[in-house]
Amino acid sequence: MHELGIVFHMIDTVEEVAQNNGLSSIAKVTLSLGEVSGVLPDYLVDCWNWAVKRTEVLHDAVLDIVQIDAWTICNDCGNTYQTVQYGKTCPHCKSPNTVLLQGNEIEIETIEGIE
Repeated sequence: MHELGIVFHMIDTVEEVAQNNGLSSIAKVTLSLGEVSGVLPDYLVDCWNWAVKRTEVLHDAVLDIVQIDAWTICNDCGNTYQTVQYGKTCPHCKSPNTVLLQGNEIEIETIEGIE
């Protein structure tokens, strides 16, 4: 259910950007969403579609989600690998000494507005 909270925060942010830039409405918002962010994209879109109908500036705005693949680096051998496939254990040297490089992002990338 945290998707609704994320949507409310996004709406507040986009409304502020619209106001600061003299935009009368927003047509589209592009969001980068990490593969291991813990956010369900379909549910996020459903929440977005429900919430924007209750706003003036974003009433018809479309939410476009770009998935960011999760990648991890091994601190022992230096190799990178796909996180979802192998988890926290390096498939190259079997070390658990790894760090997530990308894939947990939730970032507004672009806002398409109308003056």
